[in-house]
Amino acid sequence: MTFSDAGPPAPPGPRGPGVPQALRITITVNGRQLPAEVDPRTLLVHVIRDCWGLSGAKIACDTSQCGACTVLLDGRAVKSCTILAVQADGAVLTTIEGLDEAGVLTNLQQQFRDQHALQCGFCTPGMIMTAVSLVGDGIATDEAAVRRGLAGNICRCTGYQPIVQAVLAAARATGDGAQATAAARLTADSAAPGGDGGGAA
Repeated sequence: MTFSDAGPPAPPGPRGPGVPQALRITITVNGRQLPAEVDPRTLLVHVIRDCWGLSGAKIACDTSQCGACTVLLDGRAVKSCTILAVQADGAVLTTIEGLDEAGVLTNLQQQFRDQHALQCGFCTPGMIMTAVSLVGDGIATDEAAVRRGLAGNICRCTGYQPIVQAVLAAARATGDGAQATAAARLTADSAAPGGDGGGAA
């Protein structure tokens, strides 16, 4: 997990009449609470990349079509270019940098490697974050289901077949994707106001 050594940016200076003032938010990012001073119109993906130095979430299409910016927000796969940063205040966020532990790949990441499910690698973080949700939710049951689940993620290199095979292999294997999703949701439940820390029933 890599965070920018620079820390959060300095608060913006005074603004003129009618211009939205910066807001302070705090999000639990890969297990660590991180603050940011943001314009109310700032997208979550820009905070992830520019404030916290987590470059796994990519900015590509600017139209929410490609899925390269996908992250887990409170355990659910979302496109971070479609969410305002202020909407995520108090939430639990997992990026691709937060999946591995001590540099060890998860089963899902290893399957992407073993199945040659990447070429240029640009779309891979978003693909993997979506796949974590698919495996964790028990959706990755067959090829058709995986293809439907990945429909919001675009890859221009692999033709998708290796990606689908990697997700299916991960779903058949140790269930790391399910564990990662369950852990993210348990953390989100515990961090939520009034959460009892017990997770889902």
